[in-house]
Amino acid sequence: MQYWLMKSEPDVFSIQDLQNDAQKRTFWEGVRNYQARNNMRLMEIGDLAFFYHSNANPPGIVGTMQVVETAQPDLTQFDPTSHYYDPKSSPDNPRWSWVTMEFVSEFEIIPLADLKANPQLTDFPLVQKGSRLSVIPVTENYWNLINEMNVGTR
Repeated sequence: MQYWLMKSEPDVFSIQDLQNDAQKRTFWEGVRNYQARNNMRLMEIGDLAFFYHSNANPPGIVGTMQVVETAQPDLTQFDPTSHYYDPKSSPDNPRWSWVTMEFVSEFEIIPLADLKANPQLTDFPLVQKGSRLSVIPVTENYWNLINEMNVGTR
């Protein structure tokens, strides 16, 4: 079992969008950073991820989801009408991947400020200056610490 944190801007796709989907599933599309893509390619069925609302007021962790299908070619890279179109990518040699994620839980936001204020999370990549990666691994220790913070918000 591996753990992850995946970011989305709530005005583009929110935890509520995932929760309200009839199948409670989505393709995690549009990742156009090689390190984030490589992280998604490491994901296995059953892995869990925090859903993080970025570029929000306040930004923070708002729930959890689970990998239900491993990395496949992100079809938006081939669609010239898509915001995520990549003319340098081809079906024979796709550059970008997506994973299929399924809703697990929504909870009261754990704001980034609270994560940064927790002395046990000082080495957590999300709270480090300059951390902009949209898909990051989370150690089991950090997963448990953050989930304990969630219990404290209820």
